[in-house]
Amino acid sequence: MIAEIEKFIEIRDNMDEILKNSPFKMSYIIEKSGIKTPTFFKKLKEKRFTAEELLVISKTIEPKQWRNETKEEILASLKQSEEDFKNGKGIPGEVVLANMKKRIENYKSDALRNI
Repeated sequence: MIAEIEKFIEIRDNMDEILKNSPFKMSYIIEKSGIKTPTFFKKLKEKRFTAEELLVISKTIEPKQWRNETKEEILASLKQSEEDFKNGKGIPGEVVLANMKKRIENYKSDALRNI
């Protein structure tokens, strides 16, 4: 039990660094936490998030599909991806790039219409 409490304290005390390295924007994390922005930053600065708040934040920045994957599961997933690609189930990079360019152009057009 001592190890779990020490881990909790470590996570709480390093939450600013954890959030900084998260792939999500801070505004998204704050919104999902349900904590008002000024309160969130005060708790972050003072390192006083509750266990329940840390749990909500953790579930936000570490979605279920990324959690608890073992090395074996990751390797199996990579092997399956290779087999899918060999069987023609992949999308060529050129197609993905072309689709992305189309989406960007559509966003630009929509943005210009809304000005």
